[in-house]
Amino acid sequence: MTFDTSFSRRSFLTLLGAGAASTLAGCASTTPYGGQVITYRDGISTQPPEPAGYDADAAQMYGSLEDGGFVIPAIPYQKINSRYYRQRVVDPTGERPGTIVVDTPSRFLYLVEPGGSAMRYGVGIGREGFSWSGEGVIQWKQKWPKWTPPDEMVARQPELVKYSARNGGMAPGLTNPLGARALYIFQNGQDTLYRLHGSPEWNSIGKAVSSGCVRLMNQDIIDLYERVPAKTRIVVWQ
Repeated sequence: MTFDTSFSRRSFLTLLGAGAASTLAGCASTTPYGGQVITYRDGISTQPPEPAGYDADAAQMYGSLEDGGFVIPAIPYQKINSRYYRQRVVDPTGERPGTIVVDTPSRFLYLVEPGGSAMRYGVGIGREGFSWSGEGVIQWKQKWPKWTPPDEMVARQPELVKYSARNGGMAPGLTNPLGARALYIFQNGQDTLYRLHGSPEWNSIGKAVSSGCVRLMNQDIIDLYERVPAKTRIVVWQ
């Protein structure tokens, strides 16, 4: 009787390799920045180095999240100047704790905290954002608001007529210009038409833009929304 020795040798080597791999590799997982972590059965792990520009705090703040039935995409924070990241700073405003201050020229929004600190957010300022200054209150807040462009905007951009008040506005969603949250500012009981709102256009943060009021990244407006109650005082500097 004869045996196929070449087949037997190949089979043996294949089984030996599979066994070695099974012994060495216990499991694999993924890092927050997309690399693969391999953990061996002896407890030793290996992973690729963090990519250039990786910031663990920013990656967590601006990662993808599910909210209100929508999945908000992660923000490529590496493409934004880090001075516009949400961060706690020494309060430069001198306002009492609980006050929101919009520093229009610097493109920052501050929420003043007790103890001399403030939470600072980067913002983009639209045409309407330059039109009002002074002191008011957040009369009301809304999650995933409908957007209704004012008649003046519709006159400038007739293509927006389908979203006019007469046509019911634009439904909430990821492409809605008000983003995930909106805070509506009143003064002396009257609507100022000034808004703090989210925006899907993360690349507009830190800039003057053609329309809108004061826009924050969606992840940031959600954070601010949770920190401030209705009737919060707001001061806007121009």
